[in-house]
Amino acid sequence: MKALAEDSDHKQRHQHHEPMPTSGSALNSVAFSATLHCLTGCAIGEVLGMIIGTALGFSDLGTIALAVGLAFLFGYGLTSLPLLRAGFTLAAVVPIALATDTFSITVMEIVDNGIMLAVPGAMEAGVGDVLFWGALSVALVVAGGVAYPVNRWLITRGKGHSVLHETGIHGGPPTKLVAVIAAAAAVFGTTVLAGEALSSDDQESHGGDQHSAAIDSAGGSRGPRPSAAR
Repeated sequence: MKALAEDSDHKQRHQHHEPMPTSGSALNSVAFSATLHCLTGCAIGEVLGMIIGTALGFSDLGTIALAVGLAFLFGYGLTSLPLLRAGFTLAAVVPIALATDTFSITVMEIVDNGIMLAVPGAMEAGVGDVLFWGALSVALVVAGGVAYPVNRWLITRGKGHSVLHETGIHGGPPTKLVAVIAAAAAVFGTTVLAGEALSSDDQESHGGDQHSAAIDSAGGSRGPRPSAAR
């Protein structure tokens, strides 16, 4: 009873926060902020999971499982810690965190890891390989882009980030800082993958030229066939 009373006091203390917008640019802004908040936790977990998994020689499945687990851990953590610091009980925080982040993180993880598997050599590349970081950067940014409309849709239905908004407590790193980092990651990752694609095309073209030259050389060394004696 005491815990419920404390949580009720916290809700009353923060009940005068602005209502959640349901349309227009205000809704877009809130959805964007919610997506960046979720992306931050996912990115931390994904990066750590990929680094640990590749460094320890885990299989692709093992690395992905570790990265997904850590992404959920840090995603829930970024939502839960500010609430706990504000005095909410753990029993009250857990359902809020689950309702706020689960759907968004799931979408991000499916997209992110799907891209990592789709990029040739990305999962096999080590942490010292620029391809690893380029692919992961693009994967995370694209995952955030896909999750944005999902978060917007959830908010319009009073779910997702709306649940956290009702508490009046918002934590995590500054939205502008995360946006700048995401933009830089997008530019970096796109540059790396474009460079890898061009390099691969050049190698294939060079290999084809060498193969043709070898065939021509072999044909020339044999010389013309002698004419049949009459």
